[in-house]
Amino acid sequence: MTVIIDLSMAITKGEAALFAPFVLPVCVWAAYSDLSRMKIPNKSVLVLALIFVLLGLFVLPLPDYGFRLVHLVVVLLIGILANAAGLLGAGDAKFAAAAAPFIALGDLNLLLWLFMANVAAGIATHRAVKYSALSRLAPEWESWKRHGKFPMGLCLGGTLAIYLLLGIYYGA
Repeated sequence: MTVIIDLSMAITKGEAALFAPFVLPVCVWAAYSDLSRMKIPNKSVLVLALIFVLLGLFVLPLPDYGFRLVHLVVVLLIGILANAAGLLGAGDAKFAAAAAPFIALGDLNLLLWLFMANVAAGIATHRAVKYSALSRLAPEWESWKRHGKFPMGLCLGGTLAIYLLLGIYYGA
């Protein structure tokens, strides 16, 4: 029996390839910062948004560009409500909003599956390392000390990075 997975994506290969070199370092920055300090820096969120605002003008057709900016506003409003309800941190909400314009709406289902897998893998890996000798490689990390808290920037940044890398290969 042969299993064929069709990962055709709405994001184009060109979009993903042009965004990725600028976005991936910000994803790593946010993940590292959240692991080490349990904070996603506002500067990383602003840099991520600025990358889209500036580069998106050259990468996307103007109607798509405007529509993708609406993604930022909608996700920010949802994030503010989720933060107020205590469901996630403010940095997580801001990072998700800044990441939203990079996602083609047609890929939302794929992105949600990717995010869920990333959260499961992230929590399992973080917990396994936290309670192993590996945690001594970074003993000062705040995420080891916070009980009942998880550095979601690891999964948010990871999801955006993986999405763009998949887009380079499987994009339209």
